[in-house]
Amino acid sequence: MPDPSRQEAEAPPLTLAGALTGMRLTLPLVPGVVVFGTAFGAAAAQKGFDVWLTLSLSAFVFAGASQMVALELWREVWSWPTLLYLMMVTATINGRMVLMGAAIAPHVKAMPRGIRLLNFYVLVDANWLVATRYHADGGRDLGVILGAGAMLWGLWVLATIPGFLAGALVTDPRAFGLDLVMPVFFAVMLVPLWKGLAPAIPWIVAGAVALLTSVLVDGYAFIIVGALAGAAAGALRDG
Repeated sequence: MPDPSRQEAEAPPLTLAGALTGMRLTLPLVPGVVVFGTAFGAAAAQKGFDVWLTLSLSAFVFAGASQMVALELWREVWSWPTLLYLMMVTATINGRMVLMGAAIAPHVKAMPRGIRLLNFYVLVDANWLVATRYHADGGRDLGVILGAGAMLWGLWVLATIPGFLAGALVTDPRAFGLDLVMPVFFAVMLVPLWKGLAPAIPWIVAGAVALLTSVLVDGYAFIIVGALAGAAAGALRDG
């Protein structure tokens, strides 16, 4: 019969130190998150949103790409077709979160239920990648992904306020090259995860299929199509 005390000792920790480590690992992203949050606030103000609606979107949606797309598709007068289209587009953009959540589920299953749900609430690409690399390096503290997500959430929400107040001050981060902050961060974080060509095949397939889909199909279908293609490639490789 398993020794309960041994099982408890082997359970991954969830500590404040781990959360602080997660926050530290996201520091390179701070400029990009702040600028994009500011840009969203400015764009929302131009659309005629009030400050509370703008803050609510950042706090409860917490998905930069989806929020920007929602602003592009926003209408003064809504119909069911336009509403359903907006829902479909944002669901497509965020569809990758289902796969990302499934990928980290084995690592966070030891979390208390409430904290686990909070963790999934603040899950975004950046803290998912931080946690993936952390676990690949042998880390076990569950606070890392939660701390990274909490910091990114707080920065995103707070950055919305000066953006809203400044109006059109920073509406195009590309003009300052700040749109490259996150892609460069992801590329650097992926380097230590390289374990040879075979383990990288799903990533290569996902990138190639996403790129091809973006050329052939308008909209944001390339995100979910690429993710599914990568998952299928991984299943075939392991099967």
